[in-house]
Amino acid sequence: MRTLDDLAFDNTYARLPDAYFSRVAPQPHGRPTLLHVNPAACALLDLDPAEAARDDFALRFSGHAPLPGAEPIATVYAGHQFGVYVPQLGDGRALLLGEVVNARGERWEMQLKGAGLTPYSRMGDGRAVLRSTIREYLCSEAMHGLGIPTTRALCLVGTDGPVYRETVETAAVLTRLAPSHVRFGHFEFFSYTGRPEHAARLADHVIAQHFPALAGLPEAERRAAWYAEVVRRTARLIAQWQAVGFAHGVMNTDNMSILGLTLDYGPFGFLDAYRPGFICNHSDDAGRYAFDQQPRVGWWNLAALANALAPIIADHDALRAALDDYAPAYLAHRQALLAAKLGLAETRDGDEELVEDWLALLARFGLDYTNGFRALCELALDAERHALRDHVPDREAFDAWAARYTARLRAEGSVDAERQARMRRTNPKYVLRNYLAQTAIERAQAGDLGEVDRLLRVLQAPFDEHPDGAAYAAEPPDWGRHIAVSCSS
Repeated sequence: MRTLDDLAFDNTYARLPDAYFSRVAPQPHGRPTLLHVNPAACALLDLDPAEAARDDFALRFSGHAPLPGAEPIATVYAGHQFGVYVPQLGDGRALLLGEVVNARGERWEMQLKGAGLTPYSRMGDGRAVLRSTIREYLCSEAMHGLGIPTTRALCLVGTDGPVYRETVETAAVLTRLAPSHVRFGHFEFFSYTGRPEHAARLADHVIAQHFPALAGLPEAERRAAWYAEVVRRTARLIAQWQAVGFAHGVMNTDNMSILGLTLDYGPFGFLDAYRPGFICNHSDDAGRYAFDQQPRVGWWNLAALANALAPIIADHDALRAALDDYAPAYLAHRQALLAAKLGLAETRDGDEELVEDWLALLARFGLDYTNGFRALCELALDAERHALRDHVPDREAFDAWAARYTARLRAEGSVDAERQARMRRTNPKYVLRNYLAQTAIERAQAGDLGEVDRLLRVLQAPFDEHPDGAAYAAEPPDWGRHIAVSCSS
């Protein structure tokens, strides 16, 4: 295990030309206090979690003291925000400290989020508030627990420096990790400013670092194959979001990862009652990023990326063909995930209709998405009735669907115990509902970080039965059904 002093940095992004970033030192703000450290993320860096007991741990992960080997930079990018192109964005409140290489040869970029102003902060202050930092800290680890590609959270540091939003709030700094934080918007920036040579160099850098299987191909073929892989990863990611009932809330192109990771947790939300048109972002008046619009927006964002890459990929037919593969790839992944959630071991005619009719039942009666699927895990083929039946106002409608479902299971020789165990590994019992996050935030603001720790442990193993976890699987109370989150969250 490594100490803070011997993390192995290899900062390849910082060795790109200055056009890609600005060198910016963190700006200390208030007195830092370590609020939480995540041992699972420490393991990614081979970092001994016991290092968190050091007096300088909070100093180093809040920007008050440097980490040996770090080279802080803020990267520049652009992006389409709610469909409107913004010519320059960039890391406005995040600093890339560098790239830590672990003993397995894996490369993890380390970012401080909330460490102060950068040239790309625009009218912001470069700070993050405790509430939004806790939300990202918890949700990135919750998504990892669900098996969904995501950035990771290393630690959470609070400071007593004020941050001015609608009210004066407490500041915090999140240290997050990812193999790369490069976004679609990085390529848009160089394309729209007429610098295709910079887009080409960045593409080749990303391919060499993160798509090594393509490295031996000729240049034109390599870049086209890379874009096709980005399409596939994005299709798979959004299918996974839809399967667990996750709404991102701000699917701007500058929030889309080139590696197919879930990136930037602002106004996100998991479904409680199943409403396909669920809008989790209070700022999204038109519902552009509603839950049921995410697959369409994924295609739109990939089309924007293709447009940015067109100057450096001469085979435009290959770009179009790759983009045309998005919809069938997404639909295939989605159908496979939903079939698995129903415990179907084989693919048969009528499966898609069976799945869609189940979703229609959930939507018609506003049933809880996560709990509804989890309850199906307990269905026994020879049972006269299922407990979920009592939660459906139209019991005849449920009975009709359940008869079709059990007949389908019998047709493939499904065995209750085997199927139920398989379904419990596919349908989580716990997701980060907004009211759970809000409860943890309020307690943390009062000085009690115990709830953050307890909730994190449950979310890191969301398919397991936790002896004291019943409250975390409950549907939200009335006050928890109307929590508004926005782009400032």
